Amino acid sequence: MMQSKRHTEILKLLSSEGTIAISALAERLGVSLETIRRDVRPLTESGELIKLHGAVGLAGQIGEAPFERRMRQNADAKRRIAKVVAATVRDGDSIMLDTGTTTSFLARELVGHRRLTVVTNSSDIARTLATVNGNRVYMAGGELRSDSGAAFGGSAIEFICRFSVDHAVISAGAVDAKNGIMDFELAEAEFARAVIARGERVIVATDASKFGRRGLVTVCGFADIDEIVTDALPPAEMAHAISAAGARFAIAGAPNLISAKVVA
Repeated sequence: MMQSKRHTEILKLLSSEGTIAISALAERLGVSLETIRRDVRPLTESGELIKLHGAVGLAGQIGEAPFERRMRQNADAKRRIAKVVAATVRDGDSIMLDTGTTTSFLARELVGHRRLTVVTNSSDIARTLATVNGNRVYMAGGELRSDSGAAFGGSAIEFICRFSVDHAVISAGAVDAKNGIMDFELAEAEFARAVIARGERVIVATDASKFGRRGLVTVCGFADIDEIVTDALPPAEMAHAISAAGARFAIAGAPNLISAKVVA
C-alpha cells in the first residue's frame, strides 16, 4: 500500500472510530509499528492528528463525547434500520424509545410523522421530536449521563411505567444466541427491560455488528420481543433461537419481514 493511500485509510479509520492505539492501527493496516509511526508523523506535524499516550486521534474530535463517536459508527446501517422501523409507525401512534444511537437515528426518521406521543429517557430524542407536528414528548427524569444526555435510575423507570404505548423500541449492546438481548451496563439494561414491558409491540433495533457479542447483563430473551430489525441476516444458530422463541426479524432493504424459520 502506498504511503498516501495509507494516510487516507488512517484518516478514514479515525473518522469512524475516534482515537485508536498506534499498535491497533498497525495491526488493522497490516504494517509494522515502525511503518505506522512513519505514516503518522507527517499527519501529526500537519495538525490533522493529535498524539495521545500511544494513540492518535483526529484533531477535531479530541474531547468529543463517546455517544457522538458511536453515532458515526455503522451510520448507514443504523439509518437504514431506522427507516424500516419508522415506516411501521403511523401518525398518532405512541412510541417509547430507550437511549441509543440507532434509536436516535429512528427519532430523526420520525420527524415527518404527526401527532406522535413519545416517551424516552434520551434528551437527544426528546429534542428531536418535541414541539414539531403536534407531537407530545414525555422525558423520564433523573440524573443525566454526561456522554449520552440520558436519564437512568429508579425515578426514570418509575416514570415510564406510567405509560402503555403502541411501540416499544430498544437498542442493543449485544445479541447472543443463548442469552438474547444484552447490554454492558446494569442501569441501561434495567431501563430497556422496563421499556419492553410497556409496549403492545416490542422491537429491537440493532445493526448486525452486535450479533455474536456477549454483554454483561441480559435485558430479555427472544421470547420477550416481537421483532428484531437489523441490516443483515443473523447467524444460523441465532436465527434458530429467534424462530424457536416466536420472534421474527426484518432486514433493512428487504421488501418484507423475513421469518427466522425461513432462513434458519
